[in-house]
Amino acid sequence: MVLIGTLGHSRLIDQLAASGRIDVAPIRGKWESYTIQTVRNPAPGIREALVIAGSDKRGTIFGIYDLSQNIGVSPWYWWADVPVVRRERVRVAYGRYFQGEPAVRYRGIFLNNEAPCLSAWTAEKFGGMNSTFYTKVFELLLRLRANYLWPAMWNNAFNEDDPRNGLLADEYGIVMGTSHHEPMNRAHREWTSRRPGNGEWNYVTNRPAVQQFFREGAKRSRDRELLVTMGMRGDGDVALEGTGGIKSDIALLETIITDQRRFLREETGKPIEDIPQVWVLFTEVQKYYDAGLELPDDITLMFADDNVGYLRRLPTAEERAARKGGFGIYHHMDMNGGPYSYKWINTNPLPKIWEQMNLALEYGADRIWITNIGDLKPLEIPIEFFLTMAWDPKAVAKENIGGWTAIWAAREFGPEHAKEIAALVSRYAKYNGWRKPEQLEPDTYSLENFNEAERVLALWSDLEARAEAINDRLPESHRAAYYQLVLHPIRGCGNLTALLVAAARNRRFAQQGRASTNLEAAETKRLFARAHEIRDYYNHALSGGKWNHLMDQTYIGYFNWYQPVQDIPPAVSELDLNDEARFGVAIDGSAKAWPGYYLPPALPVLDSLNRQSSWIEVFPRGKRQAEISVKPSDPWIVLRETRAFSVSTSDRRYAVEIDWAKLPPGRTTGSIKVSDGSVTVADGVVSANVSVAVTAVRASPQEEAAASGAWGALTGPFSIPASAYERNVPRNGVRWEAIPDYGRVDAAMSIFPVDAASPPSPTDAPRLEYPIFVGESGEWTFDLVTAPTLMVDPDRPLSLALWIDDAAPQIVTVFTPENRASEEFLGEAHDINARTDMRIMRFKVPIASSGRHVLTVAMVDPTIVLQTIIAYRGTLPASYFGPPGRKIPTSRLASKGER
Repeated sequence: MVLIGTLGHSRLIDQLAASGRIDVAPIRGKWESYTIQTVRNPAPGIREALVIAGSDKRGTIFGIYDLSQNIGVSPWYWWADVPVVRRERVRVAYGRYFQGEPAVRYRGIFLNNEAPCLSAWTAEKFGGMNSTFYTKVFELLLRLRANYLWPAMWNNAFNEDDPRNGLLADEYGIVMGTSHHEPMNRAHREWTSRRPGNGEWNYVTNRPAVQQFFREGAKRSRDRELLVTMGMRGDGDVALEGTGGIKSDIALLETIITDQRRFLREETGKPIEDIPQVWVLFTEVQKYYDAGLELPDDITLMFADDNVGYLRRLPTAEERAARKGGFGIYHHMDMNGGPYSYKWINTNPLPKIWEQMNLALEYGADRIWITNIGDLKPLEIPIEFFLTMAWDPKAVAKENIGGWTAIWAAREFGPEHAKEIAALVSRYAKYNGWRKPEQLEPDTYSLENFNEAERVLALWSDLEARAEAINDRLPESHRAAYYQLVLHPIRGCGNLTALLVAAARNRRFAQQGRASTNLEAAETKRLFARAHEIRDYYNHALSGGKWNHLMDQTYIGYFNWYQPVQDIPPAVSELDLNDEARFGVAIDGSAKAWPGYYLPPALPVLDSLNRQSSWIEVFPRGKRQAEISVKPSDPWIVLRETRAFSVSTSDRRYAVEIDWAKLPPGRTTGSIKVSDGSVTVADGVVSANVSVAVTAVRASPQEEAAASGAWGALTGPFSIPASAYERNVPRNGVRWEAIPDYGRVDAAMSIFPVDAASPPSPTDAPRLEYPIFVGESGEWTFDLVTAPTLMVDPDRPLSLALWIDDAAPQIVTVFTPENRASEEFLGEAHDINARTDMRIMRFKVPIASSGRHVLTVAMVDPTIVLQTIIAYRGTLPASYFGPPGRKIPTSRLASKGER
């Protein structure tokens, strides 16, 4: 027998507790806590029972759904078609299990930006956003152990669209709120559908009507558990209509909030402290708080992120001590607005969510968490992670994010493929986090430098192949869920990347005069059509059309922050080819092509320490293929023919490698001659022979030994993953620790504890040391690639220190008086950082001599997340990621102790 009840509301449960048959002391009087216990002979005629007892209503509900999930019912059984596997037996271990209070008191989601997808879907399937729809949302929230909801508000009014909405929310135990710009339990559409008084949403010019509107909303808190949004913004999701100055605006807001609290007291008869209230510092609202707006201390102060997941502000120790109402966070997984919109697919890597929300926990912003999740689908995984973290952060420690994802995958699809499925969903979110799909353009990834576009496309191609292989092995019963949660985002995003890279090649090949320009145009059009085939399968075929319209969101061809009305295919060029056999040559590191460009072609310098390769590509420029010979000038230049990075089989690539054993130390030059046998007959006639210069630099035995195991090069730029340090030196209990799978790298480094005090000097701070080798002395630039963290502590302007060997530390600060406006939310630098999901902290450092050195990076302020260090002299070749990290191998001499 299973016995379920709430302490103080179930006679049987209370009797079991009073008789000592169950232990409820750990949960009594607690918020949303529960116990699951086995009891022998709980009552006459009952041999044994499983008891689920909650400290309150939601505690009991969470206990029920805990058991349900452990039996094998996914919270997403309806919302993602995860099959419920029938079991002949369920085994429960004897004993007592206690679940204490959640880390965050109010944990929830915001249905937002719901047109065109969610609005059209609910209209078709439910007849609108009515109680039939919302009970599906309520159940999902409870199964995810959430308790708080901001309902959809684009042309929707939760309480008036269906009068049962609010009643059922209260019955389910869902605490209802309203969005950041909808005060006093009122949807904005409730105002726009009436526009009382003179119609203006203005507390100065239409105060009686607005006050009555607020008073009517206050009545809703009389008999329901609501969390009241306070304050006032402009008419719709815009800034408050100003009164002429910041001081008068603050005075007006203080008056509004004072009046709102009076209405709540008068209409409910409750002490104001017993009515949960929140003031949301979204967008421009934070400036009023920063300028000194005084708020009653029982109101929760909710800080917002920058609309792309990075927190703008967190409470200081002094603020935490002074505010009984505590602090909350308004977070975004979906956005319609500045700095840009992203509403199509999941672009939220779990390590990023963990890092930012861990800051919120450690800085005491733990009263309310709500995240903007757009249409709900397809953000299933980050929603569950966010809510799990709010419930029990220990379940998702940074070292266990991958483990949490594997447990999730096993629950949804079984243990056989769980590890691989977890890797797939982590990878696709990571790649999307590099730059959100809506922000991708044909020139995002470089075709010329570091094989960047080719490498990114290969990552997506590999991911899609792995995802398809799992799909083929899954039982049919699991494929609908797998498509929604894994395969669709990988297919869609991989196809988008291929589409834009094909458009980039088309543009570049047209400039180079390649015959394959036309094939790339056709490939671009094919991939654009495939994007809509992928969309249409989700909408029309998946689960018999159950999810029709939820993939209506446009995502291709953004030209400003707002979505295009229809997906816009990238522009393509087509060439009118002559009926001739001519050839052209393109090279690694250049967008140009030969014959035709006035400067001679030269490959990037090759370096024996890194043993990198290079390439040239030879291609037709007419309708007919030319007979081409490609010959190196010297035997130390090794050519290997392969297929070009092109859809054309007529374009050929020649990998260029060096036989280093045939070269002496130092610089050696040679060439590769490409010819079709024609000759130049006179000045002014361009020869069809192309000679590509090849330069190789071989290290001396002494340089090899000195460089062994270091990061660096004899020439050219290099990069270092932040986690590839040789020494990690802690100080006073503070240290750099890895955040696995973060951002652009396998692991990023950040300071823990995250609220550690700044040290008196960088030389006495936690530091990371890296062995580097440079082939040239002089001024070097070190670009430290970090997360675009904002100044969450108003006293911490985000500084880092760097130095070489025993030189004096150099300190770079992000939020200087000169740069602060640009770096802060919606500033010029913030706009760039938000799109690239990174920031560069640039150090200019003199290095007196070539050879081996120690590069040190030291803490000044916490909350910085360091991903990569890029080192170069002069100008860094343009690319999105910079040079790949490549450690110099341990040399033969060094291994023999000859260093």
